[in-house]
Amino acid sequence: MSADGTTGFTDINRQHWSLRYLPPWARPYGRLSRWDRPIGTWLLLFPCWWSLTLGLAPQWDRLVGWMALFALGALAMRGAGCTWNDIVDRKIDAQVERTRSRPLPAGEVKLRNALIWTALQSLVGVAILFKLNKFAGGVALASLILVAVYPTMKRLTSWPQVVLGLAFNWGALVGYATVTGELSWATVALYAGGVAWTMVYDTIYAMQDQRDDAIIGVRSTARRFAAAPRRWLSLFAVLALGAWVLAGHLAALGPLYFAILAAVGLHFVWQIAFLRQNDPADCLFKFKANALVGWLLLAAIAAGRLPAL
Repeated sequence: MSADGTTGFTDINRQHWSLRYLPPWARPYGRLSRWDRPIGTWLLLFPCWWSLTLGLAPQWDRLVGWMALFALGALAMRGAGCTWNDIVDRKIDAQVERTRSRPLPAGEVKLRNALIWTALQSLVGVAILFKLNKFAGGVALASLILVAVYPTMKRLTSWPQVVLGLAFNWGALVGYATVTGELSWATVALYAGGVAWTMVYDTIYAMQDQRDDAIIGVRSTARRFAAAPRRWLSLFAVLALGAWVLAGHLAALGPLYFAILAAVGLHFVWQIAFLRQNDPADCLFKFKANALVGWLLLAAIAAGRLPAL
């Protein structure tokens, strides 16, 4: 067993609380929802929190309540999305070293039960939709098309990470629409930056599977960029920063926003300069480190909304 709690090269963390304290029958369902790997929930949640903060700060009391509601929604919808992804990819997952131990290819959960589990988690998201205004609810529903088609993209294009980015950062639109009843060009720029950011972190994540993906014909930006990964990752990092600079300008955020955004830039430099693309453990570590990008940008927006001294 490796230091991170995994057995062999797998993304299952056997030491996570959900695999130690849940009843044995429930543990495979927690794994379908990736409860043992919360980084995905954070990466889905941060764009929601960014736009909520952009729309509400410094009304901190209202902001905290909405952030809590969106956290519940992110947990449920990320779980539903991951379960759906595993349903669609169950045959592919059985051929990839990192994923062959997942509940469906391993035979721990029947397909029918996985479909039911997807529906139950989706119902939590539906319940939260009723808390939103009609405009925000409509914006949120539009993302379901992206969620539904994403698992098939790796068979059709070398750019499935673009679709993932469009889906995973949709909260940058929904959050702002929830608290303001409208969208703004600043939130569009925030969203565009998030999509470019996803191109960075999910390409790094996909580097873990390059060998198996090449054998079974699964496509990804990791394979597409293999000849010059740092050049491509740098391009998307610059695009993300550029879009976020534009968002700060359009939203008239204060100088602290841009100061903290510089730290995001340094984090990108560290990720890309020290990335070992043929080392799955390093790729996973760099991928998880993107939680700090999310926190830094959240802090930047909050600081940018502080009244001038």
